[in-house]
Amino acid sequence: MNVLEYLDIKTIKATTAETIVELKITDNVKQPYGIVHGGVNALLAETAASIAANVDLDHTSQVAVGVDVHSHHLKAVSHGTIQAIATPIKRGRRLQTWQVTTLEIESGQETSFSTITTMINQL
Repeated sequence: MNVLEYLDIKTIKATTAETIVELKITDNVKQPYGIVHGGVNALLAETAASIAANVDLDHTSQVAVGVDVHSHHLKAVSHGTIQAIATPIKRGRRLQTWQVTTLEIESGQETSFSTITTMINQL
């Protein structure tokens, strides 16, 4: 089982223009203080960016993986559902940079902002 299955992270949309992943907040993703762990925000951001980066690749010979993650935590959340929305900043042949906004969907409030760099590897 991979981490997406384990945490029940759902892909809502997957295009190179916009990719959205979603996670229902449960106790499994919270700190001992009762709020979503910051690493979960980073995990969602890298997941959304990596899925987006892989959309147009030839999966028999290429795979895009995250190589750099910068996340800024803006608002603590303890319940609801969060979405990470990845949009491209630069889509190069080898490196791509993605902007990812994470928000709690019921309130619409932004919970984190991330910049992700992915690298396209030849298999």
